[in-house]
Amino acid sequence: MKRLWRLQVVLSWVLAVVLGSVHDHVRRQWGEQVPPESRPHSVTITEFGAVGDGRTLNTLPFQNAVFYARSFADKGGAQLYVPKGRWLTGSFNLTSHLTLFLEKDAIIVGTEESSQWPIVEPLPSYGQGLDLPGPRHRSLINGYNLTDVVITGNNGLIDGQGLVWWDWLRSHELNHSRPHLVEFLYSEEIVISNLTFLNSPAWSIHPVYCSNVKVHNVTIKTLLDAPLTDGIVPDSCLNVCIEDSTISVSHEAISVKSGLDKYGISIGRPTSDIHISRVDLQASSGAALAFGSEMSGGISGIHADHLRIHGSDKGFSLKTTPGRGGYIKEVIISDVEMDGIRVAIEFIGNLSSHPDDDFDPSELPVIDQITLKNMVGTNISVAGILLGIDSDPFTAICLSNLSFSITDSLHSSPWSCSNVSGYSESVLPEPCSELYAPSSNSSICFSLPSYSALDVA
Repeated sequence: MKRLWRLQVVLSWVLAVVLGSVHDHVRRQWGEQVPPESRPHSVTITEFGAVGDGRTLNTLPFQNAVFYARSFADKGGAQLYVPKGRWLTGSFNLTSHLTLFLEKDAIIVGTEESSQWPIVEPLPSYGQGLDLPGPRHRSLINGYNLTDVVITGNNGLIDGQGLVWWDWLRSHELNHSRPHLVEFLYSEEIVISNLTFLNSPAWSIHPVYCSNVKVHNVTIKTLLDAPLTDGIVPDSCLNVCIEDSTISVSHEAISVKSGLDKYGISIGRPTSDIHISRVDLQASSGAALAFGSEMSGGISGIHADHLRIHGSDKGFSLKTTPGRGGYIKEVIISDVEMDGIRVAIEFIGNLSSHPDDDFDPSELPVIDQITLKNMVGTNISVAGILLGIDSDPFTAICLSNLSFSITDSLHSSPWSCSNVSGYSESVLPEPCSELYAPSSNSSICFSLPSYSALDVA
């Protein structure tokens, strides 16, 4: 009977489209709850039989609502409105020219039933899932080959209920890799704003093979002991802007990636033109801002500024290894405040980590033109660990106007360096001798092109 009733609901909406009366009908149903117009057409999730009691499974209503909204793609698009309530659901896909709008006190809750998170193939630039070889669970909210999608609201919330997934990971009970909260593939013109993301099973926001992505005014949180949970992960993407947000997770708050070993090399989709500004970052067991170790497609043109980092294992991390290939270059990070950090800067070139044994150790990564400037750090245990690769040093590592207050007297030196070269000025405590290139070489460090913040809103 329930399936028949849902079918009747969908058919009634199709009939309303034919009669051209849907929009007015929805406005009457919403009454005073109608959100500001952002699309020429609007629908509400309750019209598809959804119940916001936190117990009723609403996967089919979300799927039907998006299917219905697709009919407006060539008419300016549609807004799917989610009112106050707890809307339990499994994984569902979005469509182009859609705004998913969560009202205040609206919570989309990921079900703990793993069967509601379908199994999909691993990403082609990885060749495996995040946790295990083979396929992976599809994310809660997905977009594939889409254009012009907005996920926003009036401070609504998306909760992945990740605890059950973390327990399965710890107890080795996972059959497939954990899902993310939001993932877009091969998509463009994406905006995610004015929402809170809680307790993702794995990563919270993961655009991959995308362009023109803006993440603005979001809050992302997981428990600080949750295993391997990342915040925002731009992955083989072009033109990404992350601004005015707060991220507190266990592993890495923002992690820039571009594929793994031969898979990332063969796909050859780099990450470039990334702007990060005015963000508050915490990563209890990882890095606030990380690059790699999955960087085989290449990473370049990264500008991060006005960052506040606290309570993290590392401030900045760059990770790679022989066999990874690719490059990380033309990175500028500036205007940073750090407090309570174990290692302020850690660049590591030999992780000895690969998805399988079929990798080419002669594929050496290129790390060049990494500039960090205008930083103040208090309660720092170690200023920097910079360890390049034998016969493949990290070059043009440039430090300017850094002041770290070191509190850990157990370390013999606040800096450790090998197989790196670069330039430094006005750095306290005094850095490694490898970073004292002649001043004539310093121009390569601080003359990278300026970057204008992306505006795709």
